[in-house]
Amino acid sequence: MRTVRATAAAVTAVMGAGAAAVVAGRLASDAALKAPAGRPLPTEPRLTVHATAAGRIALTRDLAALRPGTYGLAGDGSHAVVGQVLTAADHAADTVVRRLERVTHGSLEPGDKVWLTPNLYVGDPRAALGLDHADVDVPGELGPLPAWFVPAARDTWVIAVHGLGTTREHAMNLMQFLHRLRLPVLALAYRGDLGAPRPPDGLNHLGDSEWRDLDAAVRYAVRYGARRIVVLGWSTGATMALRAVAHSAVGDRISGLVLDSPVLSWEATLRALATARRTPGALLPLAVRAAQGRAGLHADRTDDGAGPGRLTVPTLIFHGPGDTVAPWAYSRRLADRHPGLVALRTVAQAPHAAMWNADPAAYEEALRRFLTPLM
Repeated sequence: MRTVRATAAAVTAVMGAGAAAVVAGRLASDAALKAPAGRPLPTEPRLTVHATAAGRIALTRDLAALRPGTYGLAGDGSHAVVGQVLTAADHAADTVVRRLERVTHGSLEPGDKVWLTPNLYVGDPRAALGLDHADVDVPGELGPLPAWFVPAARDTWVIAVHGLGTTREHAMNLMQFLHRLRLPVLALAYRGDLGAPRPPDGLNHLGDSEWRDLDAAVRYAVRYGARRIVVLGWSTGATMALRAVAHSAVGDRISGLVLDSPVLSWEATLRALATARRTPGALLPLAVRAAQGRAGLHADRTDDGAGPGRLTVPTLIFHGPGDTVAPWAYSRRLADRHPGLVALRTVAQAPHAAMWNADPAAYEEALRRFLTPLM
């Protein structure tokens, strides 16, 4: 009897440990499958404001705070824009001083917790940039998709699609530049975004189902006069662009792709986000399997036959080795597989989906050269 009881206790313990591991794997998968739009990814460290003065701000000394370029600085109820590191400014050894370009809203006080974001602008194109725009609804399969349409003279449209941790406000970084080129811009909010339909399962599918909202945007653009379309996608928005070219019935209207920090391996991205949440290494395979079961994400397919393997349009990729969310090596592989069709611009010391922020002038010049023959 003791042996039976001991065996039963052992089996119960194993089953309990197994169930706990499954639950832990499910929670770890939330880092990607439930990443809220407009909130920082777990890879982005929280910084503390130490002091502010005219045109400068002191932040916690961290590799993130030392990044070159221009970034949004977001907090709970505040947003600002910070520029270059001021190496000559007096500061404590545990701080970094950056140029404080402007405070968009709220205030920055010592002790406030903030994080860097690629979004330099908040609000809408008229309020933030002075650009006339229309608030439009794109008919999607789950319901109306809110979008901003910034009109211009050409019949080549740019459809801008944000990615993980950001919103359609991200597209405003490039709207003035694209407007100077007289390119109409459609900046899309898709399933799961504020004001857009909720996915049936409440999960982010890392572009695997969201691309159908981009397909709806392409159809909308064609209906309202676009003869050619360039898709500009960041992060999982870039994944959506690749899916649309491969699978959309109107994919032939897409004449070019601009991919910033594309997620080309959802498994690698999920592992990176789960690791940033301090998930033990032993649980990472469970997180991958949990994601497969919950969101229907099976084998990674984006970097071979189901996605870029069918790539037939000119593609410009901005990506860098400093991306800890979407490994740069997959972009390098994609460019190597498509010489003459895919151009890779490697950007050093830039975090995920912030290649423009590191050097806006160089980014825009490369983008101008790419777009010119597609106009």
